[in-house]
Amino acid sequence: MNNDLPVSTSTLDEETARAEVYGLLAALYYAPPSTELMSQLRVAVTEAPAAGGFLEEPWREVVAATRSMGDDEVAAEFESLFGGVGKPEVFLFGSHYLSGFLNEKPLAALRGDLALLGLSRDEAMPETEDHIAYLCEVMRYLIAGDDVEVANLTQQQKFFTAHLQPWVLQMCDAVERHPKARFYAALAGFTRAFFNVETQGFDMLV
Repeated sequence: MNNDLPVSTSTLDEETARAEVYGLLAALYYAPPSTELMSQLRVAVTEAPAAGGFLEEPWREVVAATRSMGDDEVAAEFESLFGGVGKPEVFLFGSHYLSGFLNEKPLAALRGDLALLGLSRDEAMPETEDHIAYLCEVMRYLIAGDDVEVANLTQQQKFFTAHLQPWVLQMCDAVERHPKARFYAALAGFTRAFFNVETQGFDMLV
């Protein structure tokens, strides 16, 4: 997972910043953040991490949460919300929100679209492809990848509107409502703001 932190676009073009945000979301939703990543977050600038001040306050909340919590607290929160044996308290899988069940038709449709993009899941990855972290990694690739036949704005819009937009805000709601969520409530707020910006941007292409 890409652990690069988002930075101000005053010195970085918008597409690179978008890719970095997706990479950061992928890292934070995939596993408890490493000590190194937590240290980076605590000293991160609190300017907007992508174009537009709309993201500035949600990003400030994420940084504030890292500064108010220890590494072990954040790791324990991750395990409490998303880990454990059996059913997690909050699901991070698109199929759950789209169909009410895991490993259902939305996952099959996703796998078909990934195959068309020439992408497949690493067998070492324990989660299915509809996990939010995997989908954010795909978006990062579609923005920053070298193959312009695949990594282009048209493919980004198609993938986002089919496999992220229909359910991510429901996931954010579930995280933010959970009484144990502190760091991840802040992250869900930032995720919501970022995906709203993405939705608006893709809507302008129609």
